[in-house]
Amino acid sequence: MDMPAPNPTVLAKKPRLVQRLRQVLPEDAVIDDLSETRAYECDALTAYRCPPLLAVLPSSTQEVSDVLRICHEEGVPVVPRGSGTSLAGGALPTADSVILGVARMNEVLETDYDNRIIRVQSGRTNLSVTGAVEAEDFFYAPDPSSQLACAIAGNIAMNSGGAHCLKYGVTTNNLLGVTMVLMDGTVVEVGGAHLDPGGLDLLGVICGSEGQLGVVTEATLRILRKPEGARPVLMAFDSNEVAGACVSDIIKAGVLPVAIEFMDRLCIEACEAFAHAGYPQCEALLIVEVEGSDAEIDDQLSRILEIARRHNPLELRESQSAEESAKIWLGRKSAFGAMGQINDYMCLDGTIPVSSLPMVLRRIGELSREYGLDVGNVFHAGDGNMHPLILFDANKPGDLEKCEAFGAEILKLCVDAGGCLTGEHGVGIEKRDLMLHQYSAPDLEAQMAVKDVFDPQWLLNPAKVFPLSVSESRRAAQMAAE
Repeated sequence: MDMPAPNPTVLAKKPRLVQRLRQVLPEDAVIDDLSETRAYECDALTAYRCPPLLAVLPSSTQEVSDVLRICHEEGVPVVPRGSGTSLAGGALPTADSVILGVARMNEVLETDYDNRIIRVQSGRTNLSVTGAVEAEDFFYAPDPSSQLACAIAGNIAMNSGGAHCLKYGVTTNNLLGVTMVLMDGTVVEVGGAHLDPGGLDLLGVICGSEGQLGVVTEATLRILRKPEGARPVLMAFDSNEVAGACVSDIIKAGVLPVAIEFMDRLCIEACEAFAHAGYPQCEALLIVEVEGSDAEIDDQLSRILEIARRHNPLELRESQSAEESAKIWLGRKSAFGAMGQINDYMCLDGTIPVSSLPMVLRRIGELSREYGLDVGNVFHAGDGNMHPLILFDANKPGDLEKCEAFGAEILKLCVDAGGCLTGEHGVGIEKRDLMLHQYSAPDLEAQMAVKDVFDPQWLLNPAKVFPLSVSESRRAAQMAAE
């Protein structure tokens, strides 16, 4: 994975930059000591690390505006950072960049239950949004596995999803408006507490833009009434392909569970050892959850179980209590941490048509044998958002490179099957050099033209999303302007 060489002109500006930033931020909000900036040298894609020039922790939209204005005037790149949970290297700094962390911006600004909205600062964690409204029987639907830690800012940047987004949609379906600061310090308001504003869909452009266009400081989110009830069922199968076919048949039947999650044996065993969820021992496991009144739940589950029985499951087990349901989901939500106890791993994020699940799972198994690396599969099966976890030894020379090559083959397979490179983790640096496998040169040129409008100097989140060979002329122009 290549990154551009740091700009020596920018590196030389550090003392003046620190001085200017301390004029607009509290003393403890500017971090310039190398030993302290190492805390920001990577995100959850820990295979790649680089300490930033410095880090800043503003507490308000005005402070973000001041920081960006100064960095713009000095020609210094800025890397926005939420909680650092990105699995695609979306918040990986360069040595000549400033990390702008929004962790201190975590307040609830407005709650309107009649209109079902909440407005929060973007550093607030995903789960704490629900925490702010659950006493009134409301919740915020998108639920990434990292929801305890991940920030709304990062959710918006990557258009994060989660287990229950099969029914409720991903971040873009639950985002109504943002306050965003452009690279020159200009503050803009897009959308708001209403549905479908007129004009261009700028909110749709911003959500999923990976910090390329601006820094979101506030977000207006849709909140929903909690369902009357919910019940998961475990389905055990003797092969990945059969489980994948079952998922495809459930979706084709027009039944809409709130979630369909897939785990293979490697993940099942790791999660069971970690969370003691009572999972059956099998080759593939589905967690299917439906919600509503008791009558609605019984009706939906009867249809789903009828479909499952056609695939000769080893076991079908309905949750019998709220405690059992919580343990089932604890196991699934703990999957990434549980797998980390086994080995180093790289988590991928390709998305495919649900009908292609059996073929893609079979081919991943074949590639695993070809590369000699184990792979665990745990993913949102209902919408085809796959998360293969490739196990490797970070201390073994050549293993990381082999893992990267294996991962690239899986992501190309997803695209070739009619899917795309990412469903919710974003492109970052991880998938950057694969963008030409999904998009043509004119496609990428159109995308970069959008960035040109918002960030003409290409200072925001450098070296991400666009292949370096494609963005070279724009980056060179930015360096020449220094």
